[in-house]
Amino acid sequence: MKIERSAGILLHPTSLPGRFGIGDLGPDAFRFVDFLNEAGQTLWQVLPLGPTGYGDSPYQCFSAFAGNPLLISPELLQHEGLLSGHDIVPLHTANQHKIDFGPVIDWKYELLHKAYNAFKEKHKSADKEYTDFCGKEDYWLDDYSLFMSAKQLHQNRIWTQWDHSLVTRKNLDEWKTKLAEDIGFQKFIQFQFHKQWKEVRRYAQEKGIKIIGDLPIFVAYDSADVWANKELFTIRKDGSLEFVAGVPPDYFSATGQLWGNPLYKWKKMAKDNYGWWRKRISKLLESVDVIRIDHFRGFDAYWRIPGDAETAINGQWVKGPGEKFFNTIKKELGELPIIAEDLGIITDSVEHLRDQFDFPGIKILQFGLGEYGDNKFLPHNYIKNCVVHTGSHDNETTAGFLKSERDKHSGIYEWAQRYLDYYGDNMTSELIRAAYGSAANICVIPMQDILNLGNEARMNFPSTLGGNWNWRFTWEQINHGLAQHYRDMAHIFDRPPKRKPENAVIETIEE
Repeated sequence: MKIERSAGILLHPTSLPGRFGIGDLGPDAFRFVDFLNEAGQTLWQVLPLGPTGYGDSPYQCFSAFAGNPLLISPELLQHEGLLSGHDIVPLHTANQHKIDFGPVIDWKYELLHKAYNAFKEKHKSADKEYTDFCGKEDYWLDDYSLFMSAKQLHQNRIWTQWDHSLVTRKNLDEWKTKLAEDIGFQKFIQFQFHKQWKEVRRYAQEKGIKIIGDLPIFVAYDSADVWANKELFTIRKDGSLEFVAGVPPDYFSATGQLWGNPLYKWKKMAKDNYGWWRKRISKLLESVDVIRIDHFRGFDAYWRIPGDAETAINGQWVKGPGEKFFNTIKKELGELPIIAEDLGIITDSVEHLRDQFDFPGIKILQFGLGEYGDNKFLPHNYIKNCVVHTGSHDNETTAGFLKSERDKHSGIYEWAQRYLDYYGDNMTSELIRAAYGSAANICVIPMQDILNLGNEARMNFPSTLGGNWNWRFTWEQINHGLAQHYRDMAHIFDRPPKRKPENAVIETIEE
């Protein structure tokens, strides 16, 4: 995949400003698109957009197909006449800088139920747009809506603890009748999410901005995907986990990362040319322009951990589907705009798989700062077909990282000064400039680094539970001249390139 030389910002929609305790797809999303446009940015990268479950992580969603109801804008529901101004009085406990998920979830779902009741009253005869959506999306929506309704009935317990007939998916028609009201509600909120996101994406496209979406390679154990397709995952007959995913000890954790996601039965999936995966990728491409595959190396080989393990140490590498998978997807769906997240323990075979399909890999500039100039994460070593970030959602912010290294007297801060030939007090800005000036075609900077924020703005601490994914920014943090600064950088470093008009006439002067 080739993307022209360009620049963008990484910001999950939950981190947007707003009055309701969490960022959403309302006016502030459109204002952020305007900011991107003013700043000369042509890419907006987001994290997975699914309904979050365990630990509020967008990488542990209840569905690989559904959208996050918490992102639905109350203001847009008001504009539809489904809520009143009295209904959307802002949360008095809302924090402008941090999401308190408990109160936000309770408040938002109360609003969504009010909107659903108004929708039913307003559309006593079936609403065509809604019924068309339910018909088009039934291949995932029916199972998801029943799953979430059953989960609510069972006090949000994992599906293995439900009524036995639901665990085994027997007598589903009876359950659909029993849970019909809540199933309708679940379909309604998915309809609203998809409608609102479609408008945000349309607006971004009008401004020349492409959205980079995120596709986690694995899905959550407690998800509609696993519950409805047990035969495709490493699940025993009783619903218990035979094997789970993770990574061995690495930069982030001495005991590795035990993700707990079930693994795929790749041979079983191959029998119908990876039909479930084709649906998943096609669905995501209805919402985004480019797909970042998280943990790409899992397609080459994945770390298989026993289902009852307490850490990720005692696992083993198992061969993945590799080129057979991508050749099949390419044959069925055509050339795909894919970015390969190739961080961590990367072997020659992973690099070969990535390069065989011309997928750009990822460079994290923070990883390059050290003792030697031959580090592949340093800008002077980049190739064109790659993506550079200063950091990621799993890292410290760049300002936080630099402060930590300086406080530890590790020598990394001083090495960075020499590398950049910069001894001022805004090292983050200089590292961003180095990323912009590199050969990498794609440069995407986390919003926290754009704002030069410390670790108070960090998004995630891997292998920890609680206190993650809750950072938000405010418009007051956007300094005067910030957009112009990045527009100037985009022009200086040819992101995007300025094209000559077709059939342009080049005049020459003869002496």
